[in-house]
Amino acid sequence: MHLKPYSASMSFRAFFALLTAICLSACVPEQPSGKLDASNASVQVALLVPYGSEDPSEASLASDMENAARLAIADISGVKIDIRVYDTNGNALDARSAALKAAEDGADIIVGPLHAESANAVAVAVAPRRINVLAFSNNETIAGGNLYIMGQTFYDTANRLVEYAVEQGKSRILIVHSNTLSGRLGRDAIEKAIADNGAYSVGSVGHDFSQQGVIDSIPEIKAAVEKTAADTVFLTATSTGGLPLFSQMLPEAGLGNDMVQHIGLTRWDRPPRTLDLPGIEGGWFAMPDQVRDALFKAKFNEATGTNPHTLAGLSYDAISAIGALAISGRTGALTQPAGFQGVTGIFRFRSNRTIERGLSVATVEDRMIVELSPAPQSFGGTGF
Repeated sequence: MHLKPYSASMSFRAFFALLTAICLSACVPEQPSGKLDASNASVQVALLVPYGSEDPSEASLASDMENAARLAIADISGVKIDIRVYDTNGNALDARSAALKAAEDGADIIVGPLHAESANAVAVAVAPRRINVLAFSNNETIAGGNLYIMGQTFYDTANRLVEYAVEQGKSRILIVHSNTLSGRLGRDAIEKAIADNGAYSVGSVGHDFSQQGVIDSIPEIKAAVEKTAADTVFLTATSTGGLPLFSQMLPEAGLGNDMVQHIGLTRWDRPPRTLDLPGIEGGWFAMPDQVRDALFKAKFNEATGTNPHTLAGLSYDAISAIGALAISGRTGALTQPAGFQGVTGIFRFRSNRTIERGLSVATVEDRMIVELSPAPQSFGGTGF
């Protein structure tokens, strides 16, 4: 067991016993329901990360997540955070064992683990003890009860992009997806976003996850666009999957961005060589607040001498939010409408335990990223 006490101090369990769910500090200040003497208390956090995984890249990710969590602790004043790190070995069985050990050690809350299967096993194991889990997964199908997911979901991305499309007068959307689990989940998320934003789904075209599958789908996409008068094609393809071929073949078929708007469910700026694809010029995709993201990367690099994994910020966000909770002394639900600030922008939890993040909309012009709509700096409205 990879167990690293960070600080030793008085238990904070008495405060957390008041909560049925975690309450996070809001971006917009609210009147607290009570105050705590944080100087005489600590929050005990169990960080579950994939040390010991058979995948070498996950060991590196585990280290980055731990370093990000400790950076967050260093930035918190007014409360003591007692963080203990537990190995999951990258599998659900060991993650469950680690969670039960953490509960026995007095954990108030669990941050992690990484994988959906592991997160679900952990949440089920500690639910009888009323311990909440902030998992790093982006799989919204596992969210609910005491399990909150920190990862950016397909729906979150799709919702931001469809909302922007409608604002730009684009409302007839054709979905193009791979016939894989990920592709179908992406399609479902896009369909929900279309419905939620008053747009119209003109249908979908599925394709095999292969070069030939993409090639074979082009005539079907062209026919669907012409038949339905679609003004937008929403692609689930990734930069390391079918996107390069789509970016070449759609314009060749007369379906370039000058004829029908292309939107991507995934980042089109990763890896950087994706920006060299001429066919993605003018397409839209979503990304985090780049100013905040750059500040976090600089902070991490200064502290460790390395650049953080793209998921490391999730760990920082979870710890800093828990610290803000302790300082505020509020009780209530994690799903407060105002949300809170993260290292890549604002975010808040929906009532279904999935996350909503403040995203910008970007495009590519002359092989450069151009921001079309900035990430929001606060959440408007009165809630969900």
